[in-house]
Amino acid sequence: MERGDIIIDGGNSHYPDSIRRCKELEEKGFLFVGSGVSGGEEGARHGPSLMPGGSTAAWPHIKEIFQKTAAQAYGEPCCDWVGETGAGHYVKMVHNGIEYGDMQLIAEAYDILKRGLGLAEGEIADIITNWNRGVLDSFLIDITANILKFNDSDGEPVVTKVLDKAGQKGTGKWTAIAALDAGMPVTLIGEAVFARCLSAIKDERVRASKVLVGPLKEPFRGDKKQFIDDLEQALYASKIISYTQGFLLMRETAKEMKWNLNYAGIARMWRGGCIIKVSIGESGLPGRYTHK
Repeated sequence: MERGDIIIDGGNSHYPDSIRRCKELEEKGFLFVGSGVSGGEEGARHGPSLMPGGSTAAWPHIKEIFQKTAAQAYGEPCCDWVGETGAGHYVKMVHNGIEYGDMQLIAEAYDILKRGLGLAEGEIADIITNWNRGVLDSFLIDITANILKFNDSDGEPVVTKVLDKAGQKGTGKWTAIAALDAGMPVTLIGEAVFARCLSAIKDERVRASKVLVGPLKEPFRGDKKQFIDDLEQALYASKIISYTQGFLLMRETAKEMKWNLNYAGIARMWRGGCIIKVSIGESGLPGRYTHK
């Protein structure tokens, strides 16, 4: 290594570690970039969303490489400089927190359709596929429909055979902790993290189910189509709240850390390549419709 070399960390590192590494490396004459990377296998094949931050002097040297590697959406790369020190990994952490919230919302919508309306997985898949043509057009909605359509060799939906215990890698938990530290009510993401924790205590839930009887299941007697349309709008509104809470948290932390976060750039980075990517409507809101 020589002075002036650039060290890039593209993992899901905790942002305080990136702040420390940036400071220590700059003191030794190196440049540090902590870059969030999102997109999974699709991002690896077709271009990810990249969220670089760290030593500002490094950006001119890596900008072209990063922006050509990244996914392209609406004629722009899903990559821009985020901010100083640990800002890149902080933004990726919040991205993952929003992802936790998104997945919990979709799971609860599935549960309402499954237990509330008594629909089969194939019927729910058709509903979610239709949702993906409207305001909920997004990566997670799309793959949810595909998952629900997938049957095992015996013809039964695979999703009904998956153990209802969710693990976590920690980024959603970090987001919830950061929200508590900042005094920001990031309630939706926090509840999503707790829902995963609750799912993990399977033995306790099974024992409780033998003691605590839930409400009697009554057949749905209302307008089923209207109910499904209302659920679509409720899910849409909840997703907007999830994104909004994430941006409020980033804004509060940026003030404290004196980061010059590029919020418009962050929004553009999440239009493609990443797990929480959504289509943007004419109104500037997620989805294909114009809303007043």
